[in-house]
Amino acid sequence: MKKTSGGLKIGTRYVSWGDVVFDVCNYSFMVFLCIVMIYPMLNTLAISLNDANDAMKGGIYLWPREFTLYNYQYVLKENTLLNALLISVLRTVLGTGISVFCTAMVAYVISRKEFVFRKFVTIAFILTMYFNGGLIPTYLLMRDLHLIGTFWVYIIPGIIGVFNLIVIRSFIEGLPNSLIESARIDGAGEFKIFFKIVLPLSLPVLATVSLFVAVYQWNSWFDVFLYNSSNPNLSTLQYELMKILQNTNATMSGKTAADAFANAQADANTVTPASIRATMTIIASVPIILVYPFLQKYFIKGLTLGGVKGE
Repeated sequence: MKKTSGGLKIGTRYVSWGDVVFDVCNYSFMVFLCIVMIYPMLNTLAISLNDANDAMKGGIYLWPREFTLYNYQYVLKENTLLNALLISVLRTVLGTGISVFCTAMVAYVISRKEFVFRKFVTIAFILTMYFNGGLIPTYLLMRDLHLIGTFWVYIIPGIIGVFNLIVIRSFIEGLPNSLIESARIDGAGEFKIFFKIVLPLSLPVLATVSLFVAVYQWNSWFDVFLYNSSNPNLSTLQYELMKILQNTNATMSGKTAADAFANAQADANTVTPASIRATMTIIASVPIILVYPFLQKYFIKGLTLGGVKGE
C-alpha cells in the first residue's frame, strides 16, 4: 500500500480518499450495528448460564461470572416438556408446510389476469386484515367446527396468511409471463405450470414466508391457552415455559427483596424470575436460529433459478 497526495495506491489499484473515508465509516457502522444486535442475545445467554444468586447483584454482560447449568436443569426437569417439544416441532413443521403451500396456490390463482374474480377475491382477503369477529365469536366458531381439544386447531385457522398471500402474489406477478405462456402452448395445465415453473422460481419468497410462519407457529402459546389448556397432551413448549415462569413469579411474589436475597444466599441452587426468563428465551430462540442457515441456501438457489436474461 502506497500513500499518494490524491489517495492510496493498493498494489496496482488506486483508491481515492473519499472511498477510504466511506469504507472506514461504512465498516465502523456495520461493526457497531452487529454489536448492538448481538449483545442482547449474548447478555441473555450469560445470565442464563450464571448462578441466580450472583446474577441478582448485576454487572453481568457478555460472560457468566459464576457458571452453572442449574437454570436449565430447573426448566428442563418438567416431565411435560418433552411431549410439549414434540408438539411444538410437529406444529411448526406441519403448520409451515401446509400454510405456505396453500397460500402459494391461492396467490398463483389471484395473480392470473385471466381470473375474472381476482379483484373481488383479493379485496375479500385484504378486508380480513382489518376486520375480524373478535375473540368470543372466533372461539364459538372453533367450537362449532369441533376443533377445540384437537391438534388441528393449531393448523387450520392459520392456513392462509393474508399478508403472506399478498407478498407471494406480488412476487409471482413479477415472474416473466412468457414462461407461463410457453408452457401453455406446449400443453401444460395450471397444476403443472404451478408445480414445475412457479414454485421453483418462487423459492426466495417461499423461503422468506416459511421463516415468518415458522416463527409464528413456534412462538404461539395463546391459542393453546384458549383451546387446549385442559389437555396436557396437546400443550406446546412455549405454553409450558410460560407456566413455569408464572409459577416462579407466584413463588417469589410473596417475598420481599431482602427475604428473596437472603434465601438465595442460603440456597446454592435457586432460581429467580430474571434467570428463568433468560433461560426460557434461549431455549425458545435457539431452534429458530438454527433453522435460518438451512433456509438461506434456498434464497440463493431460488435467485439462481429465477434468473432470466432480459431482451
